[in-house]
Amino acid sequence: TYHGPGGHSWGAFGLANPQHALGRAIALFDQSALPVTREGEKTSYNIGRIGGGTSVNSIPFEAWMEVDMRSGDQAKLDEIDAVFQAAVELALEQENAERDDGPELTVEIERVGTRPAALGDPSSQLVQHALAATQAFGVTPELQISSTDANLPISLGIPAVTMSRGGIGSGAHSLDEWWENVDGHIGIQIGLVTLLAEAGLAD
Repeated sequence: TYHGPGGHSWGAFGLANPQHALGRAIALFDQSALPVTREGEKTSYNIGRIGGGTSVNSIPFEAWMEVDMRSGDQAKLDEIDAVFQAAVELALEQENAERDDGPELTVEIERVGTRPAALGDPSSQLVQHALAATQAFGVTPELQISSTDANLPISLGIPAVTMSRGGIGSGAHSLDEWWENVDGHIGIQIGLVTLLAEAGLAD
């Protein structure tokens, strides 16, 4: 979040503008982050939400964005986070340097969630039970790296898996996202059999 005094778009023109700083930061981050994502372990970033301002003819007193960064490798995650932090600071410096009047902007970076990069062991008993349970229901299992609640325990050395809910769907998180409960109960059954196998109760 960039903070500033705000003011009238005409009468106070020349003040540092938080929205302008935000736009600079997004552009700088996008330019600098692409090289990080194009080599090595898959790494992604996304500016998911932006906001701030009170009216079209008011210099906003704040502007904010929410940023998502993910990777299967902690070093890459740290690298893209460093790129983001640098872009935010450079945008602040540039906007403050170009102002004609008034105080400097400030910026606040708040971490709202941490999902550490982690890679599970396919040979672990839990993963093998999940694979076997999936195959027992006539479904071909497929191991994938993703960003789920399993990341935290895996990063701590605790075996964990995230399993399919079943059904069919497409367009995740888009306006065209859809899901249909076609044999969705099978996903629940696979999960239960995996749980029983872990408890030593499955035959």
